[in-house]
Amino acid sequence: MPLTTIPDSFANPFKSFWWAGFECTDQLNCFGNRVDFLPLTGHLQFLRDDYQRLGPFNIRTVREGIRWSQVERTAYQYDWSVVEAMMTEGHRQGIQQVWDLCHFGYPDDLTPLHPMFARRFAHLCRAFVRFYRDRYPDDILIVTPINEVSFMSWLGGDACGTSPYCTKQGWEVKVGLMRAYIEGVAAMREIDPGIRILTTEPLVQIVPPLQATEQQIIDAAIADDNQFQSVDMLAGRLTPELGGSPDYLDILGFNYYYNNQWVLGFLDFLPWADAVPDPRWVEPRRLLMKAYRRYQRPIVLTETSHPGIDRPHWIEMIGRECAAVIEAGVPLWGACLYPIIDRPDWDHLDHWHHSGLWDADLTTVPPGRVLAEPYADALLRAQATVAAAQPALINTV
Repeated sequence: MPLTTIPDSFANPFKSFWWAGFECTDQLNCFGNRVDFLPLTGHLQFLRDDYQRLGPFNIRTVREGIRWSQVERTAYQYDWSVVEAMMTEGHRQGIQQVWDLCHFGYPDDLTPLHPMFARRFAHLCRAFVRFYRDRYPDDILIVTPINEVSFMSWLGGDACGTSPYCTKQGWEVKVGLMRAYIEGVAAMREIDPGIRILTTEPLVQIVPPLQATEQQIIDAAIADDNQFQSVDMLAGRLTPELGGSPDYLDILGFNYYYNNQWVLGFLDFLPWADAVPDPRWVEPRRLLMKAYRRYQRPIVLTETSHPGIDRPHWIEMIGRECAAVIEAGVPLWGACLYPIIDRPDWDHLDHWHHSGLWDADLTTVPPGRVLAEPYADALLRAQATVAAAQPALINTV
């Protein structure tokens, strides 16, 4: 679908190209302990200041999460008080909030394999939309029903890293999550036909080992294509009995990190910054364009970051890649720095990743904010690179 034929229903709803993602996971970690990153990182406590800090970087769109496990402590009973306070502050400052309804965490009595999982999630979706529309009837509402189904089905269904703590059940967990996802979208559309749905799935490249056998080449190609199973389900291309439909494809978000390209079987990650790159490593622009060609819908880079000292080099590379995608005429509508505030490891909370635009000052409780200045300078350069490419997009519409 060339840009000139994108219908009005696919108009870009975002206030800024660059977004901030506030880590909002509320999952059970590999030890069975509930983590809750919004207060742990200090975002709930510093909400006003965190939003104000975005101004110099012209970031007006953010990803936030409702924390399902905290909102629904008792089945079908919802406490929206924290979410309401976040919405109020966002509207006060003119910050556009894109809402994750399930960001890795479920209520204590649910897993994706529970027979009531989809029904409970669809009920949550209806309640959220009603709550939002009662307060903001005229706003554009953008929702991600469930974040990273592909990753969560592997972590909980194959790697025993979170609920339901299974091995060899990844497909069953994925089906359970996507059944809930699809029923949730249908429920929200019943109440608000104009709601915008943003998927957020990992964008990966899986390659065979060097001197691979014919079977390894085939297996790598299958594994690589399987990254799209969740979105294919949403579109009704796969497991159509779940009720997916092409109408449910709206804005397609893809999450891309430094370790998103690896050798079949997780044998090794393909490095992205080698002077002589591995011939199997693929530029992110090509991966984004491949995803766009598959679905013919506007795309967003919904998560990207790098830990440590390589943050500046990473974000400048991302700026160049985004610019190239835009110059190719692909409707790339945003790039989200995720996380914008540093975050700890899910399983080992004393280890912080140093991957945010602001590092955490761990001498205070909650953690303070320390701007990572080399990263900030590089972000401004990346923003200039993308801005220079955007007239190419504008002129083709």
